[in-house]
Parts: sequence; C-alpha cells; structure tokens
Amino acid sequence: MELTDLYARTILDSRGNPTLEVECFVEGIMVSRAAVPSGASTGAYEAIELRDGGKKWNGKGVKKAVENVNQTIRAALIGLDLSTSDSQKEIDDILLELDGTDNKSKLGANAMLGVSMSCLKASAELKNIDCWEYISHLMNTKPSIPVPMMNILNGGAHASSDVDIQEFMVIPHGFDNYASALRAGTECYHSLKSELKKDGLLSGIGDEGGFAPNLPTNEHGLQYMVRAIEGAGYSTEEIGIALDVAATEFYTDGKYDFDQNKIHGEELTEIYSGWADEYPLLSIEDPFDEDDWASWNLLTKNIGKNCQIVGDDLYVTQVKRLQKGIDSLSSNSILVKLNQVGTVSETFETLKLAWGSKFKTIISHRSGETSDSIIADLAVGSNAGQIKTGAPARSDRTSKYNQLLRISEQITHYSTPFKR
Repeated sequence: MELTDLYARTILDSRGNPTLEVECFVEGIMVSRAAVPSGASTGAYEAIELRDGGKKWNGKGVKKAVENVNQTIRAALIGLDLSTSDSQKEIDDILLELDGTDNKSKLGANAMLGVSMSCLKASAELKNIDCWEYISHLMNTKPSIPVPMMNILNGGAHASSDVDIQEFMVIPHGFDNYASALRAGTECYHSLKSELKKDGLLSGIGDEGGFAPNLPTNEHGLQYMVRAIEGAGYSTEEIGIALDVAATEFYTDGKYDFDQNKIHGEELTEIYSGWADEYPLLSIEDPFDEDDWASWNLLTKNIGKNCQIVGDDLYVTQVKRLQKGIDSLSSNSILVKLNQVGTVSETFETLKLAWGSKFKTIISHRSGETSDSIIADLAVGSNAGQIKTGAPARSDRTSKYNQLLRISEQITHYSTPFKR
C-alpha cells in the first residue's frame, strides 16, 4: 500500500496561532490527518518549531514548514509502502536524514512531526486497527489506560496572573476505572470554581482551561486545590496534587524570583520539601531551571522516594538529555512531548530509555493544542501510566479525555502508579 501524496495546510491552534495539519494519501485516498501542537514555555534544548517571522501572523506563520512538507518531504516519501512492519522507523529515518541538523532547524520539528504522526495513523488504518493498538505493537507493550493529571488552576506563562507556578493539577488516582477518575477530576474543577467564586477570585481561564486567579502566594494555590478536592466530596487519599512549576521561566542570574523574593535553589528545595510534608503532593514538574542540575539532584534526594520529580524542560524528550539526568540522579520521572523531539520513533526511544532506568513516564499535551487526540492513543499504547492534557474543559483538552473514554470501553486495565 503505497504512500501516494502528502499535503500540509495552515490551521489554528487553541491560542489562535497558526500551526500545521498534514494529510496522508494511500493509493490516491486520504486515510489520515494529524495536527501539530505548540508550546508557550518551551525548553531551550527542544527541537526547533519553524516559524516564518515577519508581520503576518505576528511572525508566527508556518508557511515555510508547510512548504517543506508539500515539497521536500513529499518528494522523498512518495512511493513508500506504509503497510510494512518497519514503515514508521523508515519514514522517520528519512525525515532525520533530510533535515540533517541536531535540532530539526532545517525542515522544522513541526513539519517533521506532522508527517510522522500522519503516517503513523495511516499505517494503523491500513492494518484496520486502532492507533493505540498499533503503537502497542510497535513498542511491544501491554496497553493500559493512564491516570489523568488535570490542570485546574493556571499560572506562570499560561495565564495573566501573579502566580509563579504554571500548573496546579489534580491526580484522581484512587479509583478502579478511568471513567470514575475523569468524573472525580471534573468535579474538582467545578468545585474549584465555586471556591474561587466564594472568595471573589473567579476571573478568567488560562491557556489550558484552568482558572487563573491572582493569589497572595503560590502556597495559596495548594490550599485552594485541597479545598477543591474536599469540596467535591473526595479525600486527599483518593485525589492528589501535581505541580508544573516551569521554574526556568522565573530563573535569572542564579536565583529564582518566587513569591516576590529572589532565592537560591537550596531555599526553593526547602519550600518544596515542606509542601510535600503538608499537602498531598504526588508530583513536581520542572521545579528548577533546565541547567540547575545540582538543585534537581538535591530535591530528588530529599523527597524523590515519595514524590515524582518530573523533567520536562530538563529533558525535552531527548535521549541525550535524559541519559545525563539518569547518570546524575537528577529526577525520577520524565514528561514526554512528541513535538519536543520531532518524530514518533524518537519519542519511542526516549520512553524505552526511561523505562530501562525505572523512570515514571507522563505523556503530555502542549499549551497551544488542537483537537487531535493522538497523545491519548500514545499514552494507552505505550503503557506510559499517566497523561497530562489540561483542564476538563475546552475541546482542545477534552478531545483527549473523550478519546480515553472510548478506548477504556475496549481496555479495562487502569494504571495505578501512585502509592503513598
């Protein structure tokens, strides 16, 4: 079954910025479509998202990336057989050779990923199986439904508020099935709305659908999370809390501008350690700058036995960065984002390295999303265990949660990676 055409176009993401969508044609028939997400707080080491610059689209146009798909990449891939067992690796290897750079700066990681995901979906379609099932076959994993990490309170680069921490998430881990976990997390979302309204703090929402109030301190965010959980009728044994600090965003000249104070990594470690004792804190993502390896190591030593220390900007889904973190004992978990590395096959390799070192893995969306639900399939098929895809509101986020509901009707095994 030959790939006969590829076609990319510009579409809008959830922030109203341009991104690209790629369609894959087999034997003259369009069989799949994939849309590429985009981040706001991006790591310095992640693959390059090709943007046009200039005045149109405020410099964020993707015309060059679209042209790279419709010309260079299309010409190189037409004629390939998508029905073979190694077609995904073959396609991704060709993309890497065509680009020839360490950071995907020639073709653009957005152009490459759109093609890679579209071809993955096409191959699954040709085999008449679901995408998650095909991923499971490629990775030789036992599929499972992930625990959702639901961002219900937004700050940092994702909101126009004075809260430094980028995401406060609920983790409904104490449930027997995904549908119950999703319901519980959603009820916490609405409970938080009620709690904020009581205190006159209900304002707008952030990029990922969570509420974005101004708060006196970052710890007030944790207090509201507990109120939301208990207000929804649940205990903190059933529903825990996760943070995405995105600390690189407020790190300057060796210090962190946190709660209007400039502090060192050691002081911030003490704050996190205290919170881990006082709150049902199960996971902290990007607690420090992407190059502050010493602070990462210290926090992992302090609380890593009972808390996930998650590298996102630290690793940017790159094998080399992850290996450094493994060797230096800098964390115990990794966030995985397809567009940080640029191809499906490279994402698989990062996941495999993480598991080989007993790291926990979280499949993640980006703040600039689309309705494409492929990360739900990736989380299930890879047996990642967890998925992070925003608030249970707005179709760019709920498309992933709803896809997991559909898949959970076929798979009953629900991951439970959190044990206090």
